[in-house]
Amino acid sequence: MPNTSHTHHRRRAPLLAATVAAAAFLLAGCASPGAGSQTGAGEGGARGSGADDRPVVLTTFTVLADIAENVAGGHLRVESITKVGAEIHGYEPTPGDIRRASEADLILDNGMGLEAWFEQFVSGLDVPHAVVSDGIEPIDIREDAYSGMPNPHAWMSPLNVQVYVDNMAEAFARIDPESAGAYAANAQAYKAELQEVQDELVLSLEALPRQQRALVTCEGAFSYLARDARLTEKYIWAVNAEQQATPKQIASAIEFVRENDVPAVFCESTVSDAPMRQVVEATDAVLGDVLYVDSLSEANGPVPTYLDLIRHDADAIVAALSGGKQ
Repeated sequence: MPNTSHTHHRRRAPLLAATVAAAAFLLAGCASPGAGSQTGAGEGGARGSGADDRPVVLTTFTVLADIAENVAGGHLRVESITKVGAEIHGYEPTPGDIRRASEADLILDNGMGLEAWFEQFVSGLDVPHAVVSDGIEPIDIREDAYSGMPNPHAWMSPLNVQVYVDNMAEAFARIDPESAGAYAANAQAYKAELQEVQDELVLSLEALPRQQRALVTCEGAFSYLARDARLTEKYIWAVNAEQQATPKQIASAIEFVRENDVPAVFCESTVSDAPMRQVVEATDAVLGDVLYVDSLSEANGPVPTYLDLIRHDADAIVAALSGGKQ
């Protein structure tokens, strides 16, 4: 699996290895029947508690968990390792995360190098896992240290997520063959919803005039969405991995916005918008509503589901680039 981690991620490897070792010690010496934490995104419950004996599927982040829940249809207990609002690229698993993973029946990761920590996370665990992006034609990153590597944010295209759904249904059928028919039916129904959202996305963004069809964001997380809607993409950094943007990256964004008279720019919910605010101060562009990529919101927030996330981002982009006129 391609690894798009930055140097500072590699420096984290000893810390992660130590965490894995500590977790292994805890699992060997401290496990007790019925011990576990609460179920939910980032906080799983142990098997054998008697409260819920459904097979447990553990995903790496909340977006995958929501997609998986639509395919599972209540037959499986789906949980996310990371919590709402977490930055997925440089996440550092805890001993509790590894304990939960050891008790799961299946682990789902995005792949394409998104989860730089994942290979070490599952190392030594006798738990099946599936890479949900398998079969998707990647868009390569074109600049910075990541040039030539696949852009991992494939879920930002509802067309790609239809592939995710098929991969999930197949993986679920392997751990729960008796419900294979239900998973296949759920997958087909959810894929129909995904296609509807895809059509809405393309229609709404195609309404933008040619001179406003540029999407400038903090992270290069929108390559697949931009491809689907035929938008020109520009970003400050390729993948969320640096503590702050470099002056060269900010200057490049400023130049692009000025040369193309871009009316609005955007930043994502899991990172600081301070670098993009520098772009706004140096140009005539405004900062549009926050976009969501790596994480859903809480249930009462703006994007409690994946379908809400795509609709929210499309609406925010159209509203800002058209000056609020749609």
